[in-house]
Amino acid sequence: MKMIDVGEKERTHRIAVATGAVRLSPATLERIAAGRIEKGDVLATARLAAIMAAKRTPDLVPLCHPIALTAVEPSLELDAAGGAVRVRVKVETRDRTGVEMEALTAVSAACLTVYDMCKSLDPAMTIEAVRLESKSGGKSGDWVRPEACADATQT
Repeated sequence: MKMIDVGEKERTHRIAVATGAVRLSPATLERIAAGRIEKGDVLATARLAAIMAAKRTPDLVPLCHPIALTAVEPSLELDAAGGAVRVRVKVETRDRTGVEMEALTAVSAACLTVYDMCKSLDPAMTIEAVRLESKSGGKSGDWVRPEACADATQT
């Protein structure tokens, strides 16, 4: 195994967007919305966890390059109809390698934070569909998840 040499690659503007969801009971969702979770503000804490995780990705993923992130933008929304907290994180850099791993790590940490803060109320929660939605920049160019695949987890 080895870390890939990116030293000769050109620095370019790179963006990655990842998503995921925590499926939970309606009662837990209502408590999050009402701010009645004992540990505190679930959505704010999960947003902070996403930012922190993106910055620490090379410490968690063994062969991931440390890169200078220029932006980490997490968003979480309550989806009452779908019974979930939906997480989306956009990560940007101007560097020699992409930020897909940072975006995926950020989404995972946000989902784990929601789970941790609500586990005493709802141990049956599930973390679902953590995945890359799009990426841009670099030699391989742009990629967007095909629409058919994107729709599969929204039901």
